Amino acid sequence: MHDGLAISLLSVVPRRTASRVQGILSRLGVSKALHQAVIRWYVRYYGVDTDVMEGSPQDYPTLAEFFTRALKPDARPIDTAPDAVVSPADARASSFGRVADGKLPLGAGMDLDIQRLVGGDPAWNQGHYAVLYLSPRDYHRVHHSTEGQIVGYRYLPGHLWPVFPSAVRRIRDLFAVNERLVVETRDQQLGRVATVLVGAYGVGRMTTAFCDLVTNAGQGAHSRSFEPVIPVARGDELGRFNMGSTVVLLFEPGKVTWELERDSMVRVGQPIARRLG
Repeated sequence: MHDGLAISLLSVVPRRTASRVQGILSRLGVSKALHQAVIRWYVRYYGVDTDVMEGSPQDYPTLAEFFTRALKPDARPIDTAPDAVVSPADARASSFGRVADGKLPLGAGMDLDIQRLVGGDPAWNQGHYAVLYLSPRDYHRVHHSTEGQIVGYRYLPGHLWPVFPSAVRRIRDLFAVNERLVVETRDQQLGRVATVLVGAYGVGRMTTAFCDLVTNAGQGAHSRSFEPVIPVARGDELGRFNMGSTVVLLFEPGKVTWELERDSMVRVGQPIARRLG
């Protein structure tokens, strides 16, 4: 379907309800044969790399479980260099650089209001950012880009617009109006780090590896702090999408220098930035 037509159609349907229903259907085990047929089509249509996944497509009883499939233990080695910041996802680096006066430049004349994205926090107004787009063919688990401690999260319900590139160009502040989960960690050298998981159409829920949060379940906006904080290692799993979406990484000013090329493909554990200082 043409991207413009898809956006037009989605503008007149209840996207949150439709995404939730789509998610429920993907989790139902009503017909194993039907699910297997859909999974086989999905693998062929999107070109999913099944060589790196645990098991085979036939081992997954529902489409939802296939979306959140695990990879083989050695499929994504985590860079161990002391100054490395690694990719949290298998994704395309659609944009990265410096936040300028509270605006995150996405290219093509599009800027994103950083305060709307994170729900109000001036710490990121002059910081560093990277936008990583997960396509339907990608691995859908998100990992920690650096070691540290999880200090809390902020859940911000919103719309569920699709997040493919043409939608980002057409819908102003799309990442800031879609459902978001902002996970904050702290690192001795990097200070505060925010990993923002952005929901999208078809992503009926997001879950985390560190608590029992399930998004798009009817709850309102809320924040939670952890005391004691939760220690994590570089490369540990942070959470999961139920289809492709977007991760926005945020760092405080003067903390990192990027090692990315625009529209380059990155994988979990691959170094994408270096710590400064």
